[in-house]
Amino acid sequence: MTDAMQSPNPSANGSEPIIRIEAVDKWFGKFQVLTNIDLNVRAGERIVVCGPSGSGKSTLIRCINHLETVQKGRIVVNGIDLTAGGRNVESVREEVGMVFQQFNLFPHLTILQNCTLAPIHSRGLSQAEAESIAMKYLNRVRIPEQASKYPSQLSGGQQQRVAIARALCMTPKIMLFDEPTSALDPEMVKEVLDTMISLADDGMTMLCVTHEMGFARSVADRVIFMADGKIIEQAPPQEFFSNPQHETTRNFLGQILNSQHAH
Repeated sequence: MTDAMQSPNPSANGSEPIIRIEAVDKWFGKFQVLTNIDLNVRAGERIVVCGPSGSGKSTLIRCINHLETVQKGRIVVNGIDLTAGGRNVESVREEVGMVFQQFNLFPHLTILQNCTLAPIHSRGLSQAEAESIAMKYLNRVRIPEQASKYPSQLSGGQQQRVAIARALCMTPKIMLFDEPTSALDPEMVKEVLDTMISLADDGMTMLCVTHEMGFARSVADRVIFMADGKIIEQAPPQEFFSNPQHETTRNFLGQILNSQHAH
């Protein structure tokens, strides 16, 4: 990627990008899953990453909080070089919230306990402080009345909203979403997307791997298209959908928009 293809020059507005990914390569064994990835994300920017299955999208965002390590290149998050390892990884993880396909809630803990666990242990908050913050974010995702229930008593959409609230309880600067609606029944997708849209309205820096193109159109500042472990194309949504530059992108959009119209 040349600088010209990057987002507008971050130094122009005087702010260092909150995420800098520089010439990143990653392999699983002999398979190269990411190839020469360059990406700058500005604070408050909302990015949707899309592309066919196996294109490296989820791996890329999992590298941003060191769930996956990279073999070459650098990742700098909020001024901290993640690729230096050690304490830097902990520092970055405190700033980055992550929501997965599967909700990963602790089944034996109530919703409230799921949300207070990390703030008490990682941030050293008192029980009362942590509960107050947890209730604030359960209100934020519109399920405060579920606080004393267990995950198995909630619908998939509610569980995913709890997972979002839980991530917010750590007051992250950045939220990563890895296909957050792909495990949900169609009628539950909207409630989770609505929650994410309201977060975007708050100015949260967001990177979201998703096939929900309506969400990309309405929320993203930039859509990034990946295929075969490379960033093929990136553009603001209007341009991305109306005038894709690469044949691979056009084929992908043709398939995905057709399948979404079919629903």
